[in-house]
Amino acid sequence: MNTSDLNRRQFLAAASVGSLAAATSPAFANAGGKAGKLALLGGQPVRTKPFQGWPIWNKNTDEERILAVLRSGVWSRSKIVEEFEKKYAELMGVKRCIGTTNGTGALLTALHCLDVGIGDEVLVTPYTFVASIQVIFLVGALPIMIDPDPDTFQINPDKMEEKISRHTKAILPVHILGLPANMDKINAIAQKHNLVVVEDACQAWMAEWKGKKCGTLGDLGCFSFQNSKNLPCGEGGAIVGNDDKLMDQCKAYHDFGRGHGSVGQVEGTGFRILGNKCRMAEYQAAILLAQMERLEEQTQIRNENAQYLSSRLKNIPGIVPHKLYDGVTRAAYHLYPFRYEKEHFGNVPRSKFLAALKAEGIPCSSGYDRVNKDAFFENALRSKNFRKVYSKQRLDRCRELNQCPDGDRLCDEAVWFFHNLLLGPKSDMDDIANAIRKIYDNRSKLV
Repeated sequence: MNTSDLNRRQFLAAASVGSLAAATSPAFANAGGKAGKLALLGGQPVRTKPFQGWPIWNKNTDEERILAVLRSGVWSRSKIVEEFEKKYAELMGVKRCIGTTNGTGALLTALHCLDVGIGDEVLVTPYTFVASIQVIFLVGALPIMIDPDPDTFQINPDKMEEKISRHTKAILPVHILGLPANMDKINAIAQKHNLVVVEDACQAWMAEWKGKKCGTLGDLGCFSFQNSKNLPCGEGGAIVGNDDKLMDQCKAYHDFGRGHGSVGQVEGTGFRILGNKCRMAEYQAAILLAQMERLEEQTQIRNENAQYLSSRLKNIPGIVPHKLYDGVTRAAYHLYPFRYEKEHFGNVPRSKFLAALKAEGIPCSSGYDRVNKDAFFENALRSKNFRKVYSKQRLDRCRELNQCPDGDRLCDEAVWFFHNLLLGPKSDMDDIANAIRKIYDNRSKLV
């Protein structure tokens, strides 16, 4: 199975398989000079044992809450969800949190409650998971693509203002891969143009910009707890914020529009506003409360290992580790990315590099493809509803601004390591670096 062709969930499964894996071969114990025949060509792989699997579950400590929920018969939103919301808000350093069924539901709720909808434009990166773009369409707005910075993989604020129009309503920065976007520049642009900011922090739990948690730096922040995530519960999400009135709107909307707080009750059934249903379940919250016990320690380990791995990789020609902005005080590292420049590897295509790396026992992925060029984008623009509410000129402008050469470059050059690879000892990072060095030293044999 070619890991580069897998989606994120398949990649996670592959990364946990025992055959893809953890001991360092003595031949690579040093910095990784020329050594041995490539495993892809029949040689000895660098690793032969598995990396840390994911998700992690300790039956001795983590199952009590789940069993208590199951036995209670109260499985829909109740006191366990409220406990999670309180603790997650405290962890993020905000006043309030609302648990949702998933991160997509959190984003939809946030956009709706900030009055983003038909006629509006939302600035977003093309280098992201498809949900970041689809939610904009789903509220009836148009996504306007802003090229990412190839060095940081993040939306490039220096390219935002040229695409702002009188229709622009919001910026949706995605802290993609768990690496923080430049929130100082983004918020300055938002303030200048009177735009709202919805942070897609669905991969950025515990990441920080200048000591403040990602997801707390805009008007609202959204998180995902899907099975592959650093804080997982299978499916789940959350919205965080400090504005009580806005959070009341979100809470009402996510519960069919029932009155809550400043969104007062009305006579009759009590449904005050048009709403949706994306409430978190009790068992989701119970899983999250158990996982949260390990989150701080795991985040620290990932950061230490990522820093060390970058120090090893930066000396290999053609391997360009990601950069963090100066304002980043901590990353989440849902994924560890670097760029593969094939010209330094004798023009060996990335697909063959990935196959060679996987053969050495290092799970890897090519990352996102051009999701903004997927069929859903054009199908949305051509749909009956969008053609009814938008002029041909507006739709053509959206198509024109969908061209993002730096995003295309990342799709062609990126290589990812999943976050569980960063949870082991530093010797695991040496294995990764040594495997890449081995491929570089034998690059002529891959042509």
